[in-house]
Amino acid sequence: ISPSILSADFARLADDIQKVETDADWLHVDVMDGMFVPNITIGPPVVAAIRKHTKLPLDVHLMVADPDRYVDAFVAAGADLVTVHAEACTHLDRVLQHIRSLGAGAGVSLNPATPLSAIEEVLDRVDLVLLMTVNPGFGGQRFIPSMMDKIRRLRAQANHAGHAFHIQVDGGIGPANVREIFEAGADVLVAGNSIYGDPDPAEACRRLRRFACGS
Repeated sequence: ISPSILSADFARLADDIQKVETDADWLHVDVMDGMFVPNITIGPPVVAAIRKHTKLPLDVHLMVADPDRYVDAFVAAGADLVTVHAEACTHLDRVLQHIRSLGAGAGVSLNPATPLSAIEEVLDRVDLVLLMTVNPGFGGQRFIPSMMDKIRRLRAQANHAGHAFHIQVDGGIGPANVREIFEAGADVLVAGNSIYGDPDPAEACRRLRRFACGS
């Protein structure tokens, strides 16, 4: 479970992070530049500030144009894993290799309309594949149903080739669909509104885990 701080209260960010500290596995940090996506969020200084308030791995998702320009700064700020969009990288393999050379995990993300074939040549060199299950840029959107089959196909491809990367999904995830998403093959679940929209974010994390595992 990787709560997305995009849905947290930015005026009380440290407090909202502490609310999920013991029940989340990672912390998902969405970075938007107003170019690759229409919204603007945060930069390396905020990630550095967050790093001081949590021991959770920081899962930094760069929804930015030319992400290779910013990788060094976000790793230096404390990112444990940096995910870039295949659509935003001219030289995807080079960027992924560079992230790993800095000692961070390397992730690659695909928008809903981007086929899995766009990343098949780098699957043996990533730690995570993030499948966007909404169009990126805003929180609170509904899960796109056709993405369930995309998750299944990626899991089958990974299993067939013996790849060990995580499959992360982001967008419209909540108690109603988390079990099906997990059974389709995703093993890292990003959730924003379904966690921070709950009066008890810690219990919301636990609930998602219970629903995913069917317990």
